[in-house]
Amino acid sequence: MFKLFRKWWKYLTAKLTGSFNEKADPKIQLEQAIGEAQSQHVRLKEQAANVIANQKQSEIRLNKKLEELEKLNANARQALIMAADAEKAGDAAKATQYNTAAETIANQLIQVEKDVESLKSLVLESAQASDQAKAAVAQNSRILQEKIAEKSKLLSQLDQAKMQEEMNSAMASLNETIGADVPTFKEVEDKIQARYAKAKATSELNETSVESRVLEVEQATANVEAQSRLSQLRSELGLESGAATAPAAEETPATEAPAAEETPAEGSAN
Repeated sequence: MFKLFRKWWKYLTAKLTGSFNEKADPKIQLEQAIGEAQSQHVRLKEQAANVIANQKQSEIRLNKKLEELEKLNANARQALIMAADAEKAGDAAKATQYNTAAETIANQLIQVEKDVESLKSLVLESAQASDQAKAAVAQNSRILQEKIAEKSKLLSQLDQAKMQEEMNSAMASLNETIGADVPTFKEVEDKIQARYAKAKATSELNETSVESRVLEVEQATANVEAQSRLSQLRSELGLESGAATAPAAEETPATEAPAAEETPAEGSAN
């Protein structure tokens, strides 16, 4: 039963997550991703700072131990010198005390030397960890800067995608049925073309009909009657006789010209 509940819970979670991702605004999600990356970078810097701080503390402890080691060495030497001087002076009691003190200092010296070796190893490890932390911060900083630079590009692509989606939706609305009361662009186009074709066909039928031919005959008859009437009016006005005599008057100089030229010839002959 518990396994079934877990499966159902995972399925429901995946479904809700998918629905959320489909409806969520990518621009807001991008801002969230950049904000999370910046927060992660801050946390990484804090962790790196702690690692570097541990390195500094280890170095401080090592330096103190080295100073203590140097001091113990100096004290041990001084105790041995004083014990030797007491032996030379014949003071065996003091010589024994100084030798005991030198042994105590030597034991402390051995422990401090062990602490120094341990701290040296710790400082070396912390130095390596510090270098790794610095490298991780530098790499993460570079990645963060790349993400911030990529943000502008992604936002531009998002705006282009939205515009293309709107264009695709507009084009689809011209080719697909939107609703029962809204015709598509293709339907309107077909309707207009069908109406235009029908009008052209009706016009051609009218041009070739008997009535149109009768109208042409009547028009021709009216033109003939009009020309006859105009001829009658010209005759009454004497316009036709004047037009007929005009060519004759023009021909007279042509017939009389030779007679005028012959007169000088007859005079010269006499």
